[in-house]
This record gives sequence, C-alpha cells and structure tokens, in this order.
Amino acid sequence: MAGGGLGPVDWAQPWFVPWREPGEAIAAHVAAGVPQHEALNAGGAPVRFVPQERLPAGMPYERFIFETGQCPVRPGLHDFFNGLVWLRFPRAKAALNRLQAAEIARDGIRARRGPVRDAITVFDENGALLQAPPALWQALRERAWRRLFVELRPLWREARLQVFGHALLEQLVSPRKGLTAHVWCEDAALDSGADADAWLAARCTSQALAAKPFTPLPVLGVPGWWAENENFSFYDDSLVFRPRKTPEPTTTRTFAGSSRS
Repeated sequence: MAGGGLGPVDWAQPWFVPWREPGEAIAAHVAAGVPQHEALNAGGAPVRFVPQERLPAGMPYERFIFETGQCPVRPGLHDFFNGLVWLRFPRAKAALNRLQAAEIARDGIRARRGPVRDAITVFDENGALLQAPPALWQALRERAWRRLFVELRPLWREARLQVFGHALLEQLVSPRKGLTAHVWCEDAALDSGADADAWLAARCTSQALAAKPFTPLPVLGVPGWWAENENFSFYDDSLVFRPRKTPEPTTTRTFAGSSRS
C-alpha cells in the first residue's frame, strides 16, 4: 500500500501490477513530502511535469503540453496516473497530444469536441489494450458476454489486458462492478510479442480515431481480476453487460476539458 497525499493504492490488484514499480516509488516520494510534479519528473518522461499554476489562464491544456513540452499537474490520483501513463507509453501519449494540438489549432475550442478529439479523450481517459486469442476477440466484438467470460474462460489464461486510461486507473482504486474500459479493437490486434507503446503510437492517426475503433469491456468481468466473477451470476447484470444493440456502457466520470485553470 502507498499512502501520503495520494491515499492508499493496492498495487497488488491485477490492473495495477504493470504500474506497480514506478507507481510505488513515486507515491513513496509524494508521501515523504516531495511535490507530485517533481516526483513524476524522476521517471524520465518525454515531457516535464510542472505545477498546475504554470498553465496560463485560457490556454488549452493539450496545446500547452505540445508547445512547451510541459505537463501541468494537480495534486491527486488523476494526474498521478496520467503521469505514470506518460512514463510507460511515451510515444502513444505524445502521438495523442500531437493530434489534440493539431485539432485545436485547426478548429479552436468549441462547446462540443469534434469526432477526433472526442475519441482521443475517450481513449486517453478510459482506454485499454488487449492481447488475446482470436476467439476472445470475436466474442468481445460481438459483446457476447456469456461466451466471452464463461464458455471461453480457460482462454483468458492466454490473454493480457493493460489499462491505458488514467481516469479508469483512478477509478479502479475503489473498484465497482460497472467500470468499463474502451478497448482498441481492430484486425491487427496486439500480440504478445509486440511493443504496446509502439503498436499504439503507430495507430494514433486522425482517420483511425475518427472511426472510434473501440469496444467496451467491463473490466471486473475479466477472469482473475475480481473474486465475485467466480460466481457466473455476476454476468447476468444487464446494466453492466449490455448486449450489442443497446448504447455502449460509459463510466460515471466526466472527462477533463481542454483547458484547466
């Protein structure tokens, strides 16, 4: 467990295991009184983390990062996990930021995001990557939840799910059944030998994101991730495990805006 200003994080949970080594170290520095942005800077990200106050009033957050190479940080878990994602996925985060900045330069800040910025925000906040056998991919695309999680359950031993979205990581500190990732789902699925950062960065184009190549995955349904799903009645909740014809599940978090003051 890590404490201090960030509060407790159970790094033994399966969704946090890939983040444990840098996360525990940085959280320990914050607990010892090091400002959060300084603690994150020790990780060697391609951006420099700075206090939130460095962001000029009215300046779009994504544009500021792109133009200055500095990422404003507010104390707390949300920006802590965003910093960890910058450390683990530097090329993908830079690619997403570059696209955000280009969209803002072209269209400015509107009351509603366009399709590319909307897709970037969804994935940046709530995305995930999956390495899995083809049968699991097919069931996931079809949202055939019973087949995905019960009939094909043994195949999950060959799968690996990596949460990318920092808002979802923050929410998983206090897990609840309805938390849902948006998995990047395409024919060229990520395989076990791939560099996930390079794979994702290569696919971060305006065309790909405008098509929203995501499919929802209720993460606590993943075998081995949550003890309650050992009872298969867990998957009978149609408010979480929705069939394909209904609107996609969403999380309760409001996505961060384009400028922060």
